[in-house]
Amino acid sequence: MTHQGVAEENPLGMQGIEFIEYLSRHPDELGGVLTQLGFRLVARHRSRSVFLYRQEGMHIIVNADAEALASHDQPDEGDQINAVAIRVADANLAYRRCMQWGAWPIPTRADVMELNIPGIHGVGDSVIYLVDQRRNFSIYDVDFDFVSDEREVPPLVPGLHFFGLVQYVNPDRTAEWVDFYRQLLGFRALPADTRFGILPHGTILESPCQRFYLQLVEPVGDALLDVEWYERFARLAFGTPDVPHTMHAMESLGVTFENNEFSRPNARGAVTSGLAYDVNFELVHHTAQPGEPS
Repeated sequence: MTHQGVAEENPLGMQGIEFIEYLSRHPDELGGVLTQLGFRLVARHRSRSVFLYRQEGMHIIVNADAEALASHDQPDEGDQINAVAIRVADANLAYRRCMQWGAWPIPTRADVMELNIPGIHGVGDSVIYLVDQRRNFSIYDVDFDFVSDEREVPPLVPGLHFFGLVQYVNPDRTAEWVDFYRQLLGFRALPADTRFGILPHGTILESPCQRFYLQLVEPVGDALLDVEWYERFARLAFGTPDVPHTMHAMESLGVTFENNEFSRPNARGAVTSGLAYDVNFELVHHTAQPGEPS
């Protein structure tokens, strides 16, 4: 395959997820949930109420900054996935390409001595950040103070990694979102019968680096009558080569899983019950690529 062909398949040089950010009015409770999933608080932002949790190569940021909360139009009080940061070969080039294809820019909020990470508008009020992989330092060293010298956090179970995100979309809007992710970021839609985990509905998009996925879900049946449906990132999914073993490890730390007619755990996957303020997570049977950082 030619270098041009590789560039066309992965136009941004995408290399996986750098971090997931939650906007939270309840950072202590959400932090407790993340601890039950095997994460550990490793750093605090130097000037804002923002907290960094880590588990091996996975990073989750809990953003409880008052200004961020005030500017975010959340329909309810629940904690929300506010941003996903994607590793790319060259963030400036990636950002310019996104702008050329019609992305909406995110105004920078970086203060003096803070790192400026380019971003574009995602679903709802969310942000898709583009993190440059050419840096010879950690992006967290600039903005965060680490709580101890012990910065590495082993995985709760071997092989646990970011699998992807579930995104709710409004009726008949899936095609628009498929075009959005395809044109701007290089995702491709998998065949309609492709399924991961245990949830039956939705269109699966594969990232061009083949390291994570998006599941676009429209309301089914009476969902619009039963719940307040709005477009957003709804849930974070973790990949694991052994779902039952991972469930057991998480249950031992207090995590509960749905087990009803709509969602029964099995070797393919499981969904947690609503944890702190209705945040939930998904497990999917999946083995990370060799050398994959998260």
